[in-house]
Amino acid sequence: MEIHGATALVTGANRGLGQVLARALLRRGAQRVYGGARDPRSVVEPGVVPVRLDVTDPDQVAEAAKTCSDVTLLVNNAGILANSPLLAAPEPAAARAEMEVNYFGTLAMCRAFAPLLTGNAPGAIVNVLSIASWVTSPALGSYSASKAAAWALTNGIRGELHDTGVLVVGVHCGYIDTDMAAHVDAPKNTPEAIAQQTLDAVESGRTEVLADERTRQARAALGLVPDTTVPTPRP
Repeated sequence: MEIHGATALVTGANRGLGQVLARALLRRGAQRVYGGARDPRSVVEPGVVPVRLDVTDPDQVAEAAKTCSDVTLLVNNAGILANSPLLAAPEPAAARAEMEVNYFGTLAMCRAFAPLLTGNAPGAIVNVLSIASWVTSPALGSYSASKAAAWALTNGIRGELHDTGVLVVGVHCGYIDTDMAAHVDAPKNTPEAIAQQTLDAVESGRTEVLADERTRQARAALGLVPDTTVPTPRP
């Protein structure tokens, strides 16, 4: 699909990758970009329309679908990282929180917006995933579980929407140079590079973004052929 003239909603658009994605969409000619955040006052990118949106709140998700009914591109970027192991954590609250945002929040947004996107097709859903969908560090066990679930979700909705004219893109990458990874001493991708690759994939109809060499190696090690089928636009 074309970014120029599109109407997009980016969740978690108040900072980090979400803010950069919203900015990149405007620079590519999107006619309107909604920026979802729990506190809409924190969405300060010029030209972005703030929307109150906690992806774990069913009422706010439903209200966002009403407010943003003209959306042709949904970017599920909102996510949390608790830096929590699976067994060594004192209790599983962090794992539940990560699953609520990273998996159930993404699912809620897809369910709310799929009918709109189908009606506004051609369109696209972008789910920001991670190399952690495939590679699990003991220190990030619960985060990896949530991202693995979100990857399965992405593959599932792609199949369900295959013939609707709605492209479903999964974005996988290693650390990104944002607040979420500020404590990490390791090579990092720039959010600008991830945003560029993501929007390139949307415009070219690719279903998967493998943003860096380590992620590409991890994907290749799975021995799976990515689904690169471009959905057929409806007449």
